[in-house]
Amino acid sequence: MLPQDPVILLSYVNTQLRDRCPALDALCEQENADKATLCAKLAEIGYEYDAEHNQFV
Repeated sequence: MLPQDPVILLSYVNTQLRDRCPALDALCEQENADKATLCAKLAEIGYEYDAEHNQFV
């Protein structure tokens, strides 16, 4: 289960992308998470996924 607090979610997701997942799709599959929902939640605090760097910036 992913953290609900957006700032903690950002930290968790970027750590997973850095250490375990080659792309956002892989992370969403691993966590059984909806990609659009995850992106929307992080967009609320001003972050969007950068595929080139494989992180939310």
